[in-house]
Amino acid sequence: MVTVENHLIELLPRRDRARLLAVCEPVELVLADVLCEPGQATSHVYFPLQGFISLVVRVDGSPGVEVGMVGREGMLGAQLALGVPTVPVHALVQGPGSAWRIAAPAFQNELAHSPALQLNLDRYLYVLMAQQAASAACLRFHQIGPRLARWLLMSQDRAHSDSFHLTHEFLAYMLGVRRVGITAAAGALQRDGLIAYHRGDMVVLDRAGLESAACGCYAADQRAYADVMH
Repeated sequence: MVTVENHLIELLPRRDRARLLAVCEPVELVLADVLCEPGQATSHVYFPLQGFISLVVRVDGSPGVEVGMVGREGMLGAQLALGVPTVPVHALVQGPGSAWRIAAPAFQNELAHSPALQLNLDRYLYVLMAQQAASAACLRFHQIGPRLARWLLMSQDRAHSDSFHLTHEFLAYMLGVRRVGITAAAGALQRDGLIAYHRGDMVVLDRAGLESAACGCYAADQRAYADVMH
């Protein structure tokens, strides 16, 4: 049995939590796996325990840009709480790990019987809205370096590790910029002693320094979650 380490599940009253876990199954989150596509009916919801999932929007055949991230603080498939069966984003496993998975019909049945679960998801949907709104503004107004620092902090929070594997191509894809911009920004963070980066292996060396280098969107994301999810 996998130990519960998902914050949304931990917030539930004991009885509701036990009933939800009874319909869960443990699954592995495999790097680069696609868990859902826009317009497709949601077959399962995921509560990550380790690892994390990128929420990506594509326009006119473009590779896309990341507008949100889901780790152990949240879930994939929360729109079912609104009675909407489909998702508007491409969901891609960005950090390998594990998750609880529940078939959509079983999850909807739990929603119908657990006001606490419904309330938690209502609040979490607000957090997702705030995160995606911040991502849109961040993309428009902030430079690549602070945005990269924010993204690395978000990834570190969900990876629960100071090191993870990322290529320049993947970072450019997530941030919606050219690879040359990522190369320059990552090089600057490395020269400042905040990260070490070699052949796709990223290590955060100075967490406090990286927080100082990040745009204000990171701290705003943290405050929004802490204020709402309690």
